[in-house]
Amino acid sequence: MGIPARTWTREQVATRILAGETLVILNGQVLRIPQSWLNAHPGGVLSILHFVGRDATDEIHAFHSDETLKKMKGYVVGSLETAGKPWEPLVPPIMNGWVRKVDNDGRTEWFKEAVAVKSSDLNTSAPPSEILLVQKGDVSGSGPSLSTLQPPPTSLSPNLQAQHSDVYKALHKRIVDAGLYKTRFITGYGPEFVRYSLLALLSAYTYSRGWLIPSAFFLGLLWQQLTFFAHDLGHLGVTHNWLYDRLTAIFVADFIGGLSIGWWVNNHNVHHLVTNHPSHDPDIQHIPFFAISPVFLKSLWSSYYKRVMFFDFFGKLFISIQHKLFYVVLSLARFNLYVQSYSYLAKTAFEPRRAKGGRWWWWLEVVALGLFYCWYLAVLRGCGSWRNILAYLLISHIVASPVHVQIVLSHFSRSTDDLGVTESFLARQLRTTVDVICSPSIEFIHGGLHLQVTHHLFPRLPRHNLREASLIVKDYAKEQGLEYAEFGFVEGNADVRGVLKSVAEQVKIVGMVADAEVREAMAGS
Repeated sequence: MGIPARTWTREQVATRILAGETLVILNGQVLRIPQSWLNAHPGGVLSILHFVGRDATDEIHAFHSDETLKKMKGYVVGSLETAGKPWEPLVPPIMNGWVRKVDNDGRTEWFKEAVAVKSSDLNTSAPPSEILLVQKGDVSGSGPSLSTLQPPPTSLSPNLQAQHSDVYKALHKRIVDAGLYKTRFITGYGPEFVRYSLLALLSAYTYSRGWLIPSAFFLGLLWQQLTFFAHDLGHLGVTHNWLYDRLTAIFVADFIGGLSIGWWVNNHNVHHLVTNHPSHDPDIQHIPFFAISPVFLKSLWSSYYKRVMFFDFFGKLFISIQHKLFYVVLSLARFNLYVQSYSYLAKTAFEPRRAKGGRWWWWLEVVALGLFYCWYLAVLRGCGSWRNILAYLLISHIVASPVHVQIVLSHFSRSTDDLGVTESFLARQLRTTVDVICSPSIEFIHGGLHLQVTHHLFPRLPRHNLREASLIVKDYAKEQGLEYAEFGFVEGNADVRGVLKSVAEQVKIVGMVADAEVREAMAGS
């Protein structure tokens, strides 16, 4: 299909976005995403909406195969008129609280779901480029305006960010040319499958002998290790074929683990694209249990969960001691994943059919989850007494929890500032992500994903190739004067708990100030 001859100016792109069109920039061309594909996108709606009006070239190449990129040419409606300068991005409407919804008459209209506020409005030290969302007061309106799409002031140089983008493209080409997208099934996954099988057999054998504690322990280890495999499959990083990886993922995540892979992919893609943004990244939105930035004390709106993250009585209570509850909360985090999984499946039960074959994946997940509860509840019933059942339940879940500690280490201690839509994909990922240093001999404990920086830059990369790829990334980052952050496991835990303690202390200060104001008001009355 030939590329349409029309040349688009920035003003024309903005006008069409305000009219309700979903326009994304790729390789200097304008893509118009139809509503039918927006609803059907396997990576979820939000992963597209966060890049409306922006140059998403690097992000699209990071998440899509060459075959998919070729199919995208069918959505090209013209090229950009930039006069040789970097594209000046627009702020996606969703980042200002605007979304498109079907009204009572069946028409798709703009709807303001939250109010956008600047850092100065929240009395924080965040950069002027930051846009956060809260839901308060009147959120009605006829739709976003041209001024809504204009980004706030930023200290970032567009030319420097364009240079970083060029670096990322060269870096990606080097990764491809090095053959690092090829999966090592024998030397990479071979030992993994042996480990999975051994843990499953040990759990079954010890259970058959009545040794319930060891059985629960080995089952927890199996879940912990399979989480990494499910992660790879969700990123299409194993066979690189959506059908094969999704079918395997449903078996591993839903049937063996009791978790929805569909929910995980939807959640995780957003996390990768808007990493550490307080209003948009679901992986750092843990009110009332955790807050890694003081801005969460302002009851922000989550564009992912579509609700206010209220900093209420429970939030004040838990967050004031969050650094002390850190390991306790994470040890039980798998129960929260069940809630998130089943809530997602319930919400998507009546959504328009996704791509890749319609709705079969939803039904297959429901069936697989049903089978999970058949075998796991049978295991629990076989434990005999309620005391044994509770012990098996808790041990199997707590033993699987170190994966949650590793995940939060990669981001909780990093920047949560919003530097604006001008920031390049490369710079944003390096700024918000950190590696955990460990010996190659024990990489399997971290599932290979301790190399989170490189994984965030190349999410489809097979994890057994991440170490080699990270050496290339580090060289490029050094050349560009960019930080490639890494720390040891013990140091990382200390850093994260330090961040949590810092926010907890601010909660106490806020409480002391509020108490003083109340006493002052009472004294003056």
